[in-house]
Parts: sequence; structure tokens; C-alpha cells
Amino acid sequence: MPRTVTVGFDGSPESRAAADWAAHEARLRALPVKILHVHEPVPRDPAPSCAPETRHDRTHRDPAEDAAERLRTCHPGVEVTTDRVTGDPATALAEAADGAELLVLGSRGLGGLDGFLVGSVSLYVIAHTARPVALIRAEEQPTGEHRRTSARGSSAGAPFRPVVVGLDTGDPDAAVLDFAFDAAARRGTALRVVHGWTEPPGTFRRFHGLELHASLERRQATALTDALLPWQRKFPGIDVIATSRCGSAAQVLVNAARDASLAVVGRRIRTSPLGAHIGHVTHAVLHHVAAPVAVVAHD
Repeated sequence: MPRTVTVGFDGSPESRAAADWAAHEARLRALPVKILHVHEPVPRDPAPSCAPETRHDRTHRDPAEDAAERLRTCHPGVEVTTDRVTGDPATALAEAADGAELLVLGSRGLGGLDGFLVGSVSLYVIAHTARPVALIRAEEQPTGEHRRTSARGSSAGAPFRPVVVGLDTGDPDAAVLDFAFDAAARRGTALRVVHGWTEPPGTFRRFHGLELHASLERRQATALTDALLPWQRKFPGIDVIATSRCGSAAQVLVNAARDASLAVVGRRIRTSPLGAHIGHVTHAVLHHVAAPVAVVAHD
């Protein structure tokens, strides 16, 4: 079965933004788009209404089909199909992700402390699928991935902003790096690889001085360079900007992704008695990065 870029759609502004982004991404990947509408079953009314059917009921249009028509108009050449399933949205979307190259979901706007609102459905899907999942903000437009060319903003013809990925040099994962390098290659843009590290606890700098701190910085930078060598050989045309920063890995990545076209993070596939986990770095990026965020599951 050919893979697709599948987008969860419910007619909301965030799902419409996700559909636009999915079509844009599908063009880059030369893949079809599938608009998936999950209908939650409504409990039967024990006393069915005897009211006559209205003209609005008879002429109601399918919002998924309307969205498909709009994508075909705005993204000519991209194949767009629709599918409908009935059931629990979180479960249905997680199952749909298994047959997709990429699952795209919408995410609401700013919440408390200037964070984005990532709903329980999105968090469940991310935690329960082994396929990449992209979250798109309600205000996001596909042209937002491009650099500003004028006071009016960006256009689809402008160069892409860099792709940003966080890397754990102690355990670099092939799936995450492959996804990030491939995304940068398809966009013809640079890849910014960031690594956050922390000093040993306690009064480290007071007793060991700035010289040892500088030595740690060099060691971390060397480890980052070494970890990237295999992928730079695999993707020789990519301009790689490797940055190692002392600080919280989550904060370092959030700061680096402020001007990204796409932020890429990993999620280790593991479970505990309390259920699946997303990880604190990925959780921070999902809630505080305005750019599209792709979460790539790995072992």
C-alpha cells in the first residue's frame, strides 16, 4: 500500500492549517494527501425527534470533501483523497498513522505562560505511534516556513528557513537525524543541529574555574561534530550548522527553533506502568515552539 501524508481533519481552524501544511509537505515528498475525518458516535436519543428534515440537513456538505476541493485548487498536482471513520479520535488517528509516511495534526494557539495548547488527542497519538507526527499551529501557513521577503511577509518562492533538530550526542538516533537531514534536503535549506549540556552539579565553576568549563565546551562541541559525520557524508549537499550550548536541552532547542521552518525532535519508544511517555524535551518543544514540530519515534 502506498504511503500518504495523512491529516486529521475536523473542520476547526487548526485542522485547516494542518491540511494546508500537509499538502505543502506532500508536494515536497511527491506523495498523496489523505484527509481523515474521525466521527465520534453520538449516543442514540431514546425518544427520536419527529421534527421534519430541514433544507439545511438535506443540503449539508461534507467538510472533508470541501477541504479536499480547496487543497486541489490551492495545490495543483497534489493528489488528495478523503476517508472517514467512526470511533474514538485519539485511537483512530494513532491507527491511521501506522499506514502513513507522516501524520499531521493541528494544535491550538497560545495558552498559559505563552505556551501553545497541545490537546490530549495529539499527545495520545504522539505517544502511541511509531510513525512521525507533525503538529501545526492554528495560525501557521505553509508560506510561514519561508524567509520574509518584504514587509508583507513571506511567499512560497522565498528560501526556506532552516530546519532545526535537537541531538543527544551520547545516543544519536538514526531515525531522527535521517528525518531532519531529509527535510532540510527537500527544502533546499540549512540544518541547524543543537545540543544542550549541563555542568556537573554543585559549585563546579567556583572550584574548577573557567578553564575547565572551556575544556568541557570543547569536548561537547567535538562530540557533536563526530556524531554528525556519518549523516554529513550521506547528505553532502546540506549546510549543517552545529551548535553546542551549556544549558537545559529543552531550553536550548526551544530558543534555536524560534526561526525554524520545521523543528524535529525524537521520542523514545518505551512504556512504563503509568503508560507511554513523550519526554520532557519533546514536551517543551511541543508547547513552546511556534514553528511546525515533527516528532520522530525511535528505539
